[in-house]
Amino acid sequence: MLGHRRVYIVPSRLGFFFGGALAILLVGSINYALSLGFALTFLLAGMGIAAMVQTTRNLARLSVRAGRSEPVFAGDAARFRLAMANAGDFDRPEILVRHLGSGAQQTVDVAAADSAEAVLPVPAARRGWLPLGRVMLETRFPVGLFRAWSYVEPDCRCLVYPHPVASALPAPAPNAQAGGARAHAQGSDDFSGLRGYQPADSPRHVAWKSVARSDTQHARSDVMLTKQFAGDAIAELWLDLRDLPPSLGLEARLSRLSGWVLSAERTGALYGLRLPGARIEPGRGETHRAACLEALALYKAT
Repeated sequence: MLGHRRVYIVPSRLGFFFGGALAILLVGSINYALSLGFALTFLLAGMGIAAMVQTTRNLARLSVRAGRSEPVFAGDAARFRLAMANAGDFDRPEILVRHLGSGAQQTVDVAAADSAEAVLPVPAARRGWLPLGRVMLETRFPVGLFRAWSYVEPDCRCLVYPHPVASALPAPAPNAQAGGARAHAQGSDDFSGLRGYQPADSPRHVAWKSVARSDTQHARSDVMLTKQFAGDAIAELWLDLRDLPPSLGLEARLSRLSGWVLSAERTGALYGLRLPGARIEPGRGETHRAACLEALALYKAT
């Protein structure tokens, strides 16, 4: 909540020109004893004071809350979401939201008793956690004579995955312990039968016709069936940091592993990840992919 004590205000460049014009009007009115000049001077001065109050009011008592930020890869832009809630019965137009670190900014209008969202694209240069940092809210509403601003620093961060480097997946090894692949007698060429549904199965392989024929009250995962195919073997692949030469450097090896995770997910293989001090058992799917990428993003060499 932006209290009045947290809102700062100064005249803008236009405001300084406006003040200078008022001073000239006042001196001229005194010199020539112009009653209409005095009336015009004090009328404009009163309008300036009213504008100052309105500019401060446009920010004061505004609530700011950070939203969820989806993970990104290094080199992309992390999209931080800030929701601004207006509990007052008046609109708050032309609020500029600016990220001080990167200069990313967006202007939003917050209606009375409503909220609005600003999305700040902040460059993510390195893997790991990227904090949002300091954000400035600024307004010059209604006439631009004054500039009011305030600072917020929400407890918000975005997870940055290593930048993926495309390369061929590692060749199968003689056994699973050597970091290779173990073939299963199932594939994606010819239909060979049905088996019980598993959470890691692709929705494309679910026997939806069988589910539709069953009673809708019993259409749960324990009675759903998955089609089995015979043909090319589905590989159970281990992605191991130690399989890559140390001469590449830690960040380059993590980037290579990140590319392998994406490639293995695209091919539908069962893949696991081995890091010094961390091990993720083979699996597939969006949840498994996110777990592997998170482990790579937060890995620290011992």
